This record gives sequence, structure tokens and C-alpha cells, in this order.
Amino acid sequence: IDLHVVMADEGPPVILLHGFPENWRSWQRQIPALAAAGFSVWVPDMRGYNLSGRPSEQNAYQLDHLVADVAALVRATGYPRAHIVGHDWGGIIAWTFADKHPELVDRLAILNAPHLKIYAQEVRHPRQMFKSWYMLFFLLPRLPELALSANNFKAVRDMFKLRPARKGAFSDKDIEAYIEALSQPGALTAALNYYRANLTIANMRKIALSTPINAETLVIWGELDPALGIHLLEGLERVAPHLRVHRIRDSSHWIQNESPDEVNRIMIDFLSD
Repeated sequence: IDLHVVMADEGPPVILLHGFPENWRSWQRQIPALAAAGFSVWVPDMRGYNLSGRPSEQNAYQLDHLVADVAALVRATGYPRAHIVGHDWGGIIAWTFADKHPELVDRLAILNAPHLKIYAQEVRHPRQMFKSWYMLFFLLPRLPELALSANNFKAVRDMFKLRPARKGAFSDKDIEAYIEALSQPGALTAALNYYRANLTIANMRKIALSTPINAETLVIWGELDPALGIHLLEGLERVAPHLRVHRIRDSSHWIQNESPDEVNRIMIDFLSD
């Protein structure tokens, strides 16, 4: 598969992995700060998104393939290891990558993305179950595509405009760029296939067997996340023993866009330590 990657500067590599339904632009407020701090920054459109390759098969979006994409990126940097940073689905991929390829990870930073081992336990309880209703909806065939694209992607536009705790986190230009990318043939289905290919009972059973992550790990969490409760931080030290957590009280899910200065400061301090 061909991956479109935005790159900046030289130095130890940091790979930034975006989530649903964004693309590399999710990190546009982090790229200059990381480059100024002496890192080379590698920001892919994840497979299926924007300018990267878009396989039509649902199974092409299984975590094993998404993790292999990140491994290829690390090797492309020319360094033996890279710092891995992920948000939302990019964070889930980053958690899994650190489990499967510890030899390729320097430090790991996660922004509002649960470790699936803990998520699988918590989603059985009402406090997370009701927040996760949309994930069950996304598993349906065709209907999610129709709902999300109706009225010129009104549901997606409203998500970016209305759901962040800090209004104006996404400019009109940002939103139009995301909509343009999602409106390409097959793009919305590819994004939804991240859910359909991975949120299966068989995958949850495999993840339950995952081993603790050895890398130094930072989790930055917006406490007002409407979809992922703060309780998903409970027990994280069991899956990431070398863990530090930074909570931002007045930010929600799109934390790197809502609180870019604080996120950049905490993340750069951690990666530079």
C-alpha cells in the first residue's frame, strides 16, 4: 500500500497517528512545535484516508495491517526506533504497535485512546456502554455511510463544530478539508472499516492476551470526552507499567486541537526527557 506522509525537519523521529474521521491535518498544531524541538516529524494519512491507498476489502483494515504500516514507517525513518504518538484510532494502533513491536518503539504517547484490553472490560458496564452506542451503529452495513454523508456530511460537520468542549477547535477550513477527503469514493467506508474489521469478539479475545508494554508511556486525556469516559484510565498501569498520565480538565476528545499549547508542552517534555 502507498501511504501519503507529511514530513518536517530532521532529528529523532516522531510518528503521529490520527484517528477517525480525520487525516494528517489532525496534527497541524503539533508539527511545527515538534520540529522546533529538534525532532523529525512523520505524519501519515492512515490507510484508507485522504491521499493514502484505500483497499476495498474490509479485512485490509485489521489491526495487524495497520500495525505493519507503522512498522514500515519506522524503518523508513532510517532510525532503529521512533517515538510513536496516537490519537483516537491512531492511539489504539499505537498501543497495539508497542505491544507487537517493542523493539521499534522509543517512547509512546497516547491522546484520548483506550487500551482495548481495558476498553473490552469497561464497555460491559453502563457507564461506558451508553457512551459507545455509536460504535455498534458503525458496525452496521451501509446505514452509517448514509447517515454520516446525508445533507453534505452534516453529522460530521456538527461533530467538529459542536462536540469539542472548546469551541473553535476546528476552523471552517479544517472542516472543509476533512469533508473533502471523506467524500472521495470509498473513503467513508474505509474509515468505518476500522471499526468493522477490529471490534469483533475474536479480536477482543486476542487483545486480552496482550503483554504489558515496556516503553515509557505518556497518556494525555481530555476529561470531557463525550465518547470515552475517564474511567478508561483505571488500571492502565497494569498494561503500561512505565506510565505517566496528564489530564486536561476542560478539554474533550479532540485534545490536540482544543489544547494545543498544553499538549505540545507536555508531549515535548516527555519525548525530550
